[in-house]
Amino acid sequence: MNWEVKIETKLKDGILDPQGKAVKTGLKSLGYNNVESVYVGKYLELILEDIAQKNKVIKMVEEMCDKLLANPVIEEYSYNIKKMEG
Repeated sequence: MNWEVKIETKLKDGILDPQGKAVKTGLKSLGYNNVESVYVGKYLELILEDIAQKNKVIKMVEEMCDKLLANPVIEEYSYNIKKMEG
């Protein structure tokens, strides 16, 4: 069974986001003065193959996020797992 996994990461509350600040400044310089705040994160899509049980997919995704895809010290992540048809 194949699974589509969508993962989003963002900085935890209270962590400075210099990239978000730079984007906000850029948007304001382009005349978008209504932008109050910008938060920059990451979006990843994975296809996992040949895993029969969803609980194994969940365990694998959380391990990947904790070890590589997110920095658990400063970032939090969320994910959505969907069984692929076919």
